Amino acid sequence: MDQATIRKRLVALREIRGATQEQLATALQFNDRQTLSEIEGGGRSISIPELVKAAQFFGVKPDYFTDPLRLAGEAKFSWRRTMEVGENLNMFEERAGGWIATYRHLSRLKGDSINSSLTQIGLTPKSSYEEAWAAGEAIARSLELGPVPAAMLADALEERWDTLVLYVDALQGVSGAACQVGAMNTVIINRRESEGRRNFDLAHEVFHLITWSLMEPKHIEGDVQLSARYRRIESLADNFAAGLLMPSESLQKYIDDHPLPRLIADLNEWVRTAASVFLVSGDAMRWRLACLKHIAQATAKRLESAAIRVASENVPPPHFSRRFVEALGWGIEQGYVTVRRASEIVDESIDGLAELFTEHGLKTPFDM
Repeated sequence: MDQATIRKRLVALREIRGATQEQLATALQFNDRQTLSEIEGGGRSISIPELVKAAQFFGVKPDYFTDPLRLAGEAKFSWRRTMEVGENLNMFEERAGGWIATYRHLSRLKGDSINSSLTQIGLTPKSSYEEAWAAGEAIARSLELGPVPAAMLADALEERWDTLVLYVDALQGVSGAACQVGAMNTVIINRRESEGRRNFDLAHEVFHLITWSLMEPKHIEGDVQLSARYRRIESLADNFAAGLLMPSESLQKYIDDHPLPRLIADLNEWVRTAASVFLVSGDAMRWRLACLKHIAQATAKRLESAAIRVASENVPPPHFSRRFVEALGWGIEQGYVTVRRASEIVDESIDGLAELFTEHGLKTPFDM
C-alpha cells in the first residue's frame, strides 16, 4: 500500500474519531504536533511501528491503513433510502467499500481502466426541470441507448464510461447509492427492488455522479430534514432520470403507434403497458406524460396507482455485475486474493462463491 493512501486513511480516521493532531502525536510518542503534520501533509513517511501505535490508539487492526481490499475514509457515498435504516447503514457501507476496493485493486493489477469517463454537466440547483429532462435525453443519445434506454443503461455505463454498476442484496429500505473514490465512480442498486425502481434509481444516481462537483449529494437521501436546496437537487435528479429513461422522441413515436385513449379506464391500461415497454414504473410513466403535456396534470392524478402498476415476475438480476465477478475471478486465478478472502468480500460460503461465477456464465477459478 502506498504512503499516500495510508496518509489519507490516517487523516480520515482521525477526523472521524474527532481526535486532534496533538492527541495522536502524543500516542505516537512524537515530541510535537509538527511531525504528525508533516506525515499528514506528505512531507514524511510513517513507519510500521508508528502505524501499529496509531492502530492501537484508534482501536483498529494495523491493516486498516494498508489493506488494499477495503476503503477507509477514501470514498464519498450518497445512499438512496425509502425508510429509516439506522446504524446498520454504516456496517453495510463498510461492506460496499470492500466490493469497490477489491474491484479497484484487482483492476489496477490487471491494467484495466478504473477512472470513469463520466462527463460533469453544468446543471445547478437553479436549473429548470426542463433543463434536467434535456440533460437526461442528451445522455441517452450520447450513450446510444436506443428507444428503450433502461435496457442498455447499466452495460453502457460500464463499457462506455468505466463506471462500475453493482446489483446487490441491500438493506431493507435502501434502494441504491452513488459512490466516488477519486476518479472512480460506482452505482449500487438493490437487486430486490422492482425492475422499474431499479432502472429509475440507476438513472437517478447517474445524475448525482455527473453533477457531483456542483451539487454534491447528501450522504443519505430521503432525510425529511433536507434543506430546500437538497430537495431541489433530488427533484432535478428525478426529472433527469425521467428524461434519460423516457426520451421525448421515443415516447412520441410510441404514442404515434399507440394513440392515447380518452377514457380513464383505458388510459390506466395504456400507461401500464407503456411503462412495461420502457421498463419503468407506472407512476414514472404517468408523470412523464404529464410533464410533456401528453396528458393533463389533473388526468395524471386521476389515474389509479394500483391500476397502472406494472405486473412482473421481478426476477432479480445476477449478483454484482459480470465485470466485477470477472475481476474477482482473475484475482483468484493469479493469486492476488485467496478463495476464502473472496468469499468473505462477497459474504458467501465457498459454495456460494462458486455459484456466483456460474450465475454470470463464468468458469469457477478454483477447485471445489
